[in-house]
Amino acid sequence: MAPCGAAFLALLCALLPGSGGAQTFVQPLEAILPQRDSLLVNCSTTCDEPETLGLETMLNKKEVGFGTHWKAYELSNILEDSILICFTNCHGVQSEASTNLTVYRLPERVELAPLPAWQPVGDNLTLHCEVAGGAPRAHLSVLLLRGQEELGRQPALGEPARASFTVRARREDHGANFSCRAQLDLRSLGLALFQNSSASRQLRTFALPETRPILTTPRILEVGRETTVTCTLEGVFPVWEAQVYMTLGDQRLNPVTVPDAAPLSVTASVVADSDENETQPLTCAVFLGNQSQQTRETVTIYSFQEPNLTLSEVEVAEGTEVNVVCEAQAAAMVMLSGVPALTPTQSSDHRVHFRLNASAEDNGRSFICSAALEVAGVGLHKNQTQELRVLYGPRIDERDCPSNWTWQEGSEQTLKCQAWGNPRPKVTCCRKGDNFSLPIGDLRPVTRDYAGSYLCRAVSTRGEVTQQVVVTVLYQKYHLVVILTVLTAVILGTSGTTAYLYNRQRKIRKYRLQKAQEATSMKLNTPATPP
Repeated sequence: MAPCGAAFLALLCALLPGSGGAQTFVQPLEAILPQRDSLLVNCSTTCDEPETLGLETMLNKKEVGFGTHWKAYELSNILEDSILICFTNCHGVQSEASTNLTVYRLPERVELAPLPAWQPVGDNLTLHCEVAGGAPRAHLSVLLLRGQEELGRQPALGEPARASFTVRARREDHGANFSCRAQLDLRSLGLALFQNSSASRQLRTFALPETRPILTTPRILEVGRETTVTCTLEGVFPVWEAQVYMTLGDQRLNPVTVPDAAPLSVTASVVADSDENETQPLTCAVFLGNQSQQTRETVTIYSFQEPNLTLSEVEVAEGTEVNVVCEAQAAAMVMLSGVPALTPTQSSDHRVHFRLNASAEDNGRSFICSAALEVAGVGLHKNQTQELRVLYGPRIDERDCPSNWTWQEGSEQTLKCQAWGNPRPKVTCCRKGDNFSLPIGDLRPVTRDYAGSYLCRAVSTRGEVTQQVVVTVLYQKYHLVVILTVLTAVILGTSGTTAYLYNRQRKIRKYRLQKAQEATSMKLNTPATPP
């Protein structure tokens, strides 16, 4: 028997001598490799003198080595799965051995079908993934991802492979990124996990309730006057994506969304510019996604001008006749306030007229011209005010400048002497004789020097008046009282001392007289001594 040409067949050659039981072998027994890769295949036999020994395949092959019992081939640019067959003819008997060659390749294209522009919250959304290429398909899966979270997985079937996934749209999904991923898992074959992902697509979810917006607006709008109207709607999501349109008749308004508001709230300024007493629709429409909600209110446009109050003169001299006229537009009712009692007036529904002989009491008199108008059941009022100024000379009366003042010396007092007039007069008080000026309006301590008779004069550009004021200061003569008190004390003190000394001398004399009498008595009672 001829020696075997391959080392790994040496044992077989020793165990199977001769040609009757020749066998054919192939290495590797099974192979998996990437597309366009190359593979070295060895065919061998136990036949001692093989007639033929070769490799049957449709792939590009090249013999790179041989021996008596073996041949080696290099397969290149392998594109698809194949079955390799090594064959041998030994003494007219053919034997063969085969191996499976598996080619793996990553998907050429992974795509997520376009998402709807807007998806209502709570509705089911079906997403479609498509995978082109990729092998072996038994190890290929299609996944749906939200961010990096896996939502579903399906085997890749067909070419291209299509997989559909259904999810329920949530508010949290607004702005979320969805993608498809193809996974080729060859770890069980001793290789790795291969992945290929599609470009992500962003989902936009929304919620627009079936209720209509609430339009807050006055029932009436005045021509030329700016008014604010508000449109609100509960349950809108996302609020910042909502589009709001507001119109008054054919006039498009410019609504402004209140930031961070929930519910949706927008305001708009409206200025009516149509004719009075005309009704127009005020509309608010909210658009979000492919849905919209709208509400409409009817408002009445009106024109209401302020009443016109005119005085023939607003500043007059005392005794001047003043004409006062209060009038309003034809549809309004007018009323004039501030008219002196019992003053005759000429009036109609929208005009009042009277004449006033101005006096000092009318200075500062306010006239109020009021107009009332009813529009669509709403009562409206507007006023205009004018003040009459009457020029008159100074006046002083007893109430505002008393003619007699009595003060206690040392007390703090304020001389109050006020004069009336328009223009306001200046008041000065000077004492007769020495022209001493008494301060008016100042709080000061009173001295006896303030006493006297004063002439208070009020002067303005329209004349002057005078008022005599007498100031009396009360005080006591303390020096005489003190002297009399001291003299009395001295006299009383001297009298007491004299009486005390007199009584003492009297007692001493009485004591001495008593002692003398006792001594005389003793001498008379003593007996004479004999010679």
